[in-house]
Amino acid sequence: MENQLVLVLDFGGQYNQLIARRVRECGVYCEVIRYTTPLEEIAARKPVGIIFTGGPNSVYDEKSPHIAKEIFEMGIPILGICYGCQLMAYTLGGKVATCTTSEYGKTETIYDKSSALFSSEELPEQAISWMSHTDYISEAPEGFTITAHTENCPVAAMENPERKLYAVQFHPEVNHTQQGLTMLDGFLKNVCGCTGDWTMGNYAKTAIAQIREKVGDGRVLLALSGGVDSSVCAALLSRAVGKKLTCIFVDHGFLRKNEGDEVEAAFADKDINFIRVNAKAAFMEKLNGVSDPETKRKTIGEEFIRAFERESKKLGTVDFLAQGTIYPDVIESGTGDAAVIKSHHNVGGLPDYVDFQEIIEPLRLLFKDEVRQLGIELGLPENLVWRQPFPGPGLAIRIIGEITDEKLSILQDADWIFREEIAKAGLDRSIHQYFAVLTNMRSVGVMGDGRTYDYTLALRGVTTTDFMTADFARIPYEVLEVISARIVNEVKNINRVVYDITTKPPATIEWE
Repeated sequence: MENQLVLVLDFGGQYNQLIARRVRECGVYCEVIRYTTPLEEIAARKPVGIIFTGGPNSVYDEKSPHIAKEIFEMGIPILGICYGCQLMAYTLGGKVATCTTSEYGKTETIYDKSSALFSSEELPEQAISWMSHTDYISEAPEGFTITAHTENCPVAAMENPERKLYAVQFHPEVNHTQQGLTMLDGFLKNVCGCTGDWTMGNYAKTAIAQIREKVGDGRVLLALSGGVDSSVCAALLSRAVGKKLTCIFVDHGFLRKNEGDEVEAAFADKDINFIRVNAKAAFMEKLNGVSDPETKRKTIGEEFIRAFERESKKLGTVDFLAQGTIYPDVIESGTGDAAVIKSHHNVGGLPDYVDFQEIIEPLRLLFKDEVRQLGIELGLPENLVWRQPFPGPGLAIRIIGEITDEKLSILQDADWIFREEIAKAGLDRSIHQYFAVLTNMRSVGVMGDGRTYDYTLALRGVTTTDFMTADFARIPYEVLEVISARIVNEVKNINRVVYDITTKPPATIEWE
C-alpha cells in the first residue's frame, strides 16, 4: 500500500482498535503496533503521524509501559490520548499525580479554539468530552501550552506546535466526546498534513493488482461460509483471478431461512468455480441425540472439516489457500502476522492435509466496517454485505437441546419474521446483532377455544462497539408487539415470545 501511514502505538488501552478505525474514517490509513516496536523500525515505515493510546497504568510506576524520549525528537507529529497524554508529559519533564477527584464519563470541557485540534467551527468552546482517569497532569512540560481544561482537570489538553506534539486527557475516539472525530481529523489534516487518500475504491484496485501478481498461473482455494468476510474475500479474489479461484461452500443446513440459496445466487454471475456442498443429512446424522452445546460445536466443526476434505480431494493440488482474516484478528493475535491458519469462525480448524504453497489473506488490513464498504464497492448485494454476525454452527446453537428437523424449521420461520420486522422498523443498522432462540421449554397457552402446550421463543438484540461487552437493544414495545403477534400467529408450535434484556457480562450474546 502506498498510502500515507499513521501508526497507533498500543499502551494497553481498551480503545486501540477504535482509534485506528476512527483514523481510517478520516480517510487515513493506519495500523496498530506495540509500544515496544524499535524506533528504527518506526522511522523506516515513514509515518506521517503517531498516536499514543490510553492504558490502565500509572506513568510514575516503574513497571508501566514507557517509551524512549528520542521518539519526540524524530520530527513526526504525535498525539497522546489519556495514558498517552500523561506519558508525553511525564517523559518530557512535566508532572503527573493522583487526582483528588477522579473523572469518569461525560465531562464538561473548555477548549482553546486557537488549537489545531479544536479549531473546527462545529466544536463549541465548551462541550462534553469522555474522561476515564485517576491520574492527571499537575504541571505541563516546558514549552507546552494548555489548550483545554475541566473543573477538576487543569490540563485536559496540551500542545507544543513547534515540535508537533499534541495530547488530550480525554478520549476523542468514542462517540460520547462531542466532535471527537473532528478533533482527530484536525490532528491528521492540520498537523500531519494527511490528504485522506485511503478509500475502499483505491484499496480494491491495489489489492486486485497484488493478488494477480502473487497468484500468477496458480490455483486458489477458499472455504466460503457465506459470512461477510469470506463472501467479500471471494468477490475480491474473483475480480483478481477469475476461474483460478474455487470456492467450496459447505451448507450444513443450519443457515437462516433461504440463506444458502442467497449465497449461491450472489456468486452465480462470478467467473469462478463455485461448489455448493449440501451436507445437511450428514450433519443431522452426527448430531442425532446431541444436546450439549459444546459437543454440538465440536461435532459440527469436525464434520465441516470432513466435508471440506471430501470436496477438496477432488481438486488435487492447489497453490494458494485463501482466508477471510481481517485486521482485528491480526491485532488480537499479538503477532503482527497471521501465518497460522485461522480457525473457521466458531467451527474448527481447516484440514492440515490440503497441499498449498502459501496463504492469501486479502482482507487482513481491514476492519469489519471497511470489509462491508469493500463488499459494496465490489457489487455484492446489500443483504449479504450487511448480513448479521452469525456463528459457524449457525442455528444449531440457537436451538436449545437436541436438534430436529421440526425445531429447525420452526426457528428458521420465527427468525425470518424477527429480522423482517426489524428491517421494516428501520432498526437493522442500529442494532448490532439480533436473532431468535428456540428454547427447550414448553408452556401452556390458549389459542381459539383450546389450550396449547408449545415452545417458548426468545428474542435477542444487542448494541456493542467491540462484542466484548454488549447492552440489550431498546427495541420499541410497538415493534416487539408486532413481532410477537406475527410469530405466534404464523409459526406453528410457538405460543410464547420473550425478549432477553440481559447485558454482556454477565450473559453472553449467544445462548449456547
